[in-house]
Amino acid sequence: MAEKLWGGRFAKDTDRLVERFTASIDFDRRLYRQDIAGSTAHCRMLARQGIITAGEAELIVAALAEIEDEFGRGQFTFDPRHEDIHMHIEARLHEKIGELAGKLHTARSRNDQVALDMRLYARELAVVTAARAAGLQQVLLAVAEKHQAVSLPGYTHLQRAQPVLLAHHLLAYFEMLQRDGDRLHRCYERASVMPLGSGALAGVPYPIDRAGVAAELGFLALSRNSIDAVADRDFVVDFLAAAALIAMHLSRLAEEVVLWSSAEFGFLELDDGYATGSSIMPQKKNPDVAELVRGKTGRVYGHLVAVLTMLKGLPLAYNRDLQEDKEALFDAADTVLACLEICAPLLQSATFHGERMAAAVEASFTIATDYADYLVAKGLPFREAHVTVGRLVRQCLLDGRRLGDLTLAEFQRFSPLFGADVAQISVAQSLSARDCFGGTAPARVREALGLAHELLAENLAWVEQRQGL
Repeated sequence: MAEKLWGGRFAKDTDRLVERFTASIDFDRRLYRQDIAGSTAHCRMLARQGIITAGEAELIVAALAEIEDEFGRGQFTFDPRHEDIHMHIEARLHEKIGELAGKLHTARSRNDQVALDMRLYARELAVVTAARAAGLQQVLLAVAEKHQAVSLPGYTHLQRAQPVLLAHHLLAYFEMLQRDGDRLHRCYERASVMPLGSGALAGVPYPIDRAGVAAELGFLALSRNSIDAVADRDFVVDFLAAAALIAMHLSRLAEEVVLWSSAEFGFLELDDGYATGSSIMPQKKNPDVAELVRGKTGRVYGHLVAVLTMLKGLPLAYNRDLQEDKEALFDAADTVLACLEICAPLLQSATFHGERMAAAVEASFTIATDYADYLVAKGLPFREAHVTVGRLVRQCLLDGRRLGDLTLAEFQRFSPLFGADVAQISVAQSLSARDCFGGTAPARVREALGLAHELLAENLAWVEQRQGL
């Protein structure tokens, strides 16, 4: 067997079982673009600093470009002797240009190299995920605008509470995704700290230009401590935490899709293209997509906990345990991106049954609080008004009637403060009365829709500015 690139100190070959156990190439191969970009910038810097010649750098950079092209065309050959993506690229470079390839690793360690690759990758993930989140916000906004006049019961404890506009309800998810986007923006900034030049842990004894490499790779800052730079995976945890919150928000949305598409609610119907059937019951239309979005949330949570647990006992600086960050990051990102992608057309293609929602509002006591507020306006303390209306509701339940069915005389049996104007209380009046910033009044919802458009434009601009950096 050929000697490992690091094998000079060893008198015998690595056991095949150890090779299989320690190899990461099956999953870290996706870092090839980041590894080549980092190597290219490092190589150019070595030439600028006179550590290698300009001619040597030109050969190395050209060979790296050829290797990237091989990956892109699916023609790169993987070899189990080379445990990770870094060793694969370096070995292939050696095949192409011989001993000159060894000069590329001057003033660099795999420790700061992998930290660089992971930061570049995490930074890209933040942008791609923010783009997907903005895409879902766009759909939520479009559906909300289409159904501005539709009212439905708002729920607490999964019990009908007060009437709200469907647009207001959907904009609640827009706000969740807005916070998610803000977190992803911070993930981008925290990942954009350049670790190259830290070496194995102590820095490097060459006249390198770290700032020049950082500028070429689009980093916002340089790491300030070489030990921390190679040991730090906080930026991975940052992304996993943001991903976990996105997954949680999507799970809440998915749960409402499951509930609302049931016969018991009947608030929406899923498009046939985004539902499945039963293998035994011909009538079934199952919300499997929403259920899977809900189910995958635990998987994303697990990756966050796994990385936190892996990190909690590590002494400084680099330890091989850190290899475990990759599968967690990759799978969590893949999962959240897939969920964001599927939720957009799932909602966009769904049919919302406004008449069923409005009937649910009318059939319940969702405007009971408005009757209490009416009594408060007449001078009764709210707590007494609450008790009075509670008794009214109880009597209606006993009689099988609604508050709107009562005569003025029946209202006045419970309080003499009720007047003829009590008949003006309605769902429409209840909605319009919530005319505070952030409330469900139609005017406020129109205002919120306008603000949402502004926020969405900012989110899309942020993504556009950073794509391709």
